[in-house]
Amino acid sequence: MKLDKAVKIVVKGRVQGVGFRPFVFSIAKKYSIKGTVQNNMDGVNIVAEGTAANLHSFIEQLQNNQPRLARIDHVQVEATAMFENYQTFTIIESDRKGKSSLVIPVDASVCPACIAEMTDESDFRYNYPFINCTECGPRYTIIKALPYDRPFTTMEKFKMCPDCKEEYEDPLDRRHHAQPIACPSCGPKLSLLSMEGTVVTTGESALEQCKCLLAKGAIVAIKGIGGFHLACDATNETAVRELRNRKKRPKRPLAVMANERNTIEEITNLSEAEKHLLDSPESPIVVVKKNNHQLIPECVAPGMKTIGVMLPYTPLHKLLFMKADYEVLIMTSANPSGLPMLYQDNEIFSYLRGIADFILTSDREIEHPLDDSVVQIVNNELQFFRRARGYVPDPFFIDTNINGIVALGPQQKNTFAIGRGEQIFIGPHIGDMGSVEVTDHFLHELKHLMKWVGIKHEVIAVDKHPNYETTSLASEMECNRIIKVQHHHAHHVSCMVDNQIKEACFGIILDGTGYGDDGNIWGFELLYGDALSYERLGHMSYYPLPGGEKAVKEPWRNAISLVLSHCEGGLCHLQKLFPYKKSEIETIQRMLKQNLNSPLAGTCGRLFDAVSALLKICDISTHDGEAAIRLSELTDETEWVNDYYQFSVIENGGLLEISLKEMVVELLEDIQKRTEQKRIVQKFHRTIVEMCLGLLMKAFEQRPYLNKQVVLSGGSFHNRFLFYHLVRLLKENGFEVFTHKKVPCNDGGVSLGQLVIASAQTTNKKGE
Repeated sequence: MKLDKAVKIVVKGRVQGVGFRPFVFSIAKKYSIKGTVQNNMDGVNIVAEGTAANLHSFIEQLQNNQPRLARIDHVQVEATAMFENYQTFTIIESDRKGKSSLVIPVDASVCPACIAEMTDESDFRYNYPFINCTECGPRYTIIKALPYDRPFTTMEKFKMCPDCKEEYEDPLDRRHHAQPIACPSCGPKLSLLSMEGTVVTTGESALEQCKCLLAKGAIVAIKGIGGFHLACDATNETAVRELRNRKKRPKRPLAVMANERNTIEEITNLSEAEKHLLDSPESPIVVVKKNNHQLIPECVAPGMKTIGVMLPYTPLHKLLFMKADYEVLIMTSANPSGLPMLYQDNEIFSYLRGIADFILTSDREIEHPLDDSVVQIVNNELQFFRRARGYVPDPFFIDTNINGIVALGPQQKNTFAIGRGEQIFIGPHIGDMGSVEVTDHFLHELKHLMKWVGIKHEVIAVDKHPNYETTSLASEMECNRIIKVQHHHAHHVSCMVDNQIKEACFGIILDGTGYGDDGNIWGFELLYGDALSYERLGHMSYYPLPGGEKAVKEPWRNAISLVLSHCEGGLCHLQKLFPYKKSEIETIQRMLKQNLNSPLAGTCGRLFDAVSALLKICDISTHDGEAAIRLSELTDETEWVNDYYQFSVIENGGLLEISLKEMVVELLEDIQKRTEQKRIVQKFHRTIVEMCLGLLMKAFEQRPYLNKQVVLSGGSFHNRFLFYHLVRLLKENGFEVFTHKKVPCNDGGVSLGQLVIASAQTTNKKGE
């Protein structure tokens, strides 16, 4: 398009709160462009006047040379005959009229420039724990309303001093319109509090005393960007064990924070991709393989080959390590099990009494609590365990109008999703919907994000499980239609959307629990379909779970049922394996015979639990997924054993079904022969891979005309061995394989699939 002397430019994307207007101002000055730039509810509007050549260069720079945190999704350039003859280029006041289509800015780790200033004794922000600029600092967690301007954030109460105001108003300064801008004289301040609420000390003294306390083995609740962490010296085994004891978290791995990447490299084996993630603006917790270094005691991540590590992502974190007598800190979420993130001082006193020794807090309030994101790299691919800080609420873009569709997500690892135009906003990690506090947190965050994106829920998608909390909540919301979505279909479509696949394809879904169309518990599924519909082609055979949810928490129950259901001489094996549970075995036998409180299940997660208990790796789970995780930690994805346990793929009721009888018998024989535990675990893992491949190959043999694309979803694909080898074998057999990249393969990605399925069904109904 030929550019005239005047153009109007609309830029959409992550372009507010990231230094975009100062960036536009600087390139306008460079190319002698006159006009204005303005934030509004749609993005950024620019009026530019200049020569055609300069305008061309200006637009090219605008699109190709963006600030650190910016992300441009769309640029619309429109020539205009109106020439206002601007004499300067100015940044004008934001326009708050109209409906919002903004991409809400995300929180970002402290940038190198701010760290340099904070550690410079001559700088007036020396040692200031709330230093920030347009390239770093809090965003989403402090926003009260849009557009993103200081009066609509929790920084509203802090009046800028002359020095900060001068930087804020200077279009060429790095802090121009940096909404959280602050310094020691006008910004937030630290306070060290006792657990009785007494102020011990404030300011820099609070920081120094906190460091001394941590060095002496104390446990301190520390306020970050999105909420409170519990911190202690990770190298002090006594302190770590005391933290576990107080929090009643005996075995769950604890994340650690180290000041420098060099320290992390001493205790782990980092790949280049993992190094890049640690250094990124998102600064997530990265789950990496430990090495044999003795700096970190085993009790930090007991029985694990991996550990969650992160670098300081706030100025406060960075300062906690400066001139400190420790190298690594435990930095774990402070919330009690089953409750949302703690982020207000008054919560800390009630929930952490008897757990924390002191509290390091500040008067900068958190509007929206937000957990740390957790990721890992498998086969050089990014995989989310939890998508939160640094990524939420960045939208997904699709080429379908899904406006007004809201998905409420699953019961566990809950996230919700909101459709606006062709954007899908996935909310923060909520957690498990099992308490009043979590439900209130869910509703609070859903209400705010819906208000920000400017839509009302016309269609609501929920899980098909009749007893999920989200199903009950949907019935209380005003909408035109509620659509119930099968759990594994949502997994399937979530991975399709994650990879922009539209054509119907295969889906292998491996997870722990999902309510099936037949009323049983699914979780080892072969599906074929798209967002509009799906067909269940095959699954793992069912067996009873005695006690239902109790068998999930106590995998030994699951193990007893697995053996009794698949092995004629199973009782004899069980009496040898569990001699101390004779009466319990008899009780479970009666439960199975009488079909008492023993729902039928065929899930990958529960099979892993049962094998973990049979091998005496974990018979009681102290946290979600512990038995399966500890079993998987004994594998090595680089090793591929020559044999595996036998199984059969049979036809049953028009479906392909994996029979476990041969596998269970052979597994028990290996246990009885005292075969090396690691070899049994490796054989079992290969068996699961062979089961998936065998099921798919049998289905394709019956229907060779089907699309050979296959998506992999479900929480079991966090297992490095399953992920690596199943992808490899599927590709070797001619299938095109797609895995999750932007949302978790676990239930944290289910809301994305729910929303797109609801959209397809709504559109289809309109077209009928």
